[in-house]
Amino acid sequence: MTALHHIPNRTKKLPPLRVGIGGPVGSGKTTLLEMLCKAMREKYDLIAITNDIYTKEDQRLLTVSGALPAERIMGVETGGCPHTAIREDASINLEAIDRMLAQFPDADVVFVESGGDNLAATFSPELSDLTIYVIDVAAGEKIPRKGGPGITKSDLFVINKTDLAPYVGANLDVMKSDTERMRAGPQGVKPFVMTNL
Repeated sequence: MTALHHIPNRTKKLPPLRVGIGGPVGSGKTTLLEMLCKAMREKYDLIAITNDIYTKEDQRLLTVSGALPAERIMGVETGGCPHTAIREDASINLEAIDRMLAQFPDADVVFVESGGDNLAATFSPELSDLTIYVIDVAAGEKIPRKGGPGITKSDLFVINKTDLAPYVGANLDVMKSDTERMRAGPQGVKPFVMTNL
């Protein structure tokens, strides 16, 4: 008997990685999702779920931008508070994921973009394996120090639109220092990036 007989079957398809992208309205969530899709689509099998309260605007924007083929992007109208559809009652998004995976069973990554929400937004663990939380500098330099689960618990925190800092009176050094303090933990500072998407 060779050693190969002891190797477990590695051809079984793993479930897709589910990545939640959250943050306030206008922070750059859809732009980030577009950029991630364009950067990853040649190597990975991707699908995207977008959430809006009363429209499918983000689905339309991703389709028009060519982030992914239209059939790989599903817009969900939550009809209410955006955080409810990603946390307390994620059923509408879980159903959307199931429908997309029925069409694309080999998907490697499922992106779920929340509707614009506040600093308290978090994703249900049944909906997201990893989370990215996006804010923009124009909301004010105080945002990182206000905390909230999106800032303190996300796997990646993105401070977007840093080019606007001089126009809105935001000090990027203060934002960086506050972010480091708010994201500090036993294993060090959780990842964050300051950028212009």
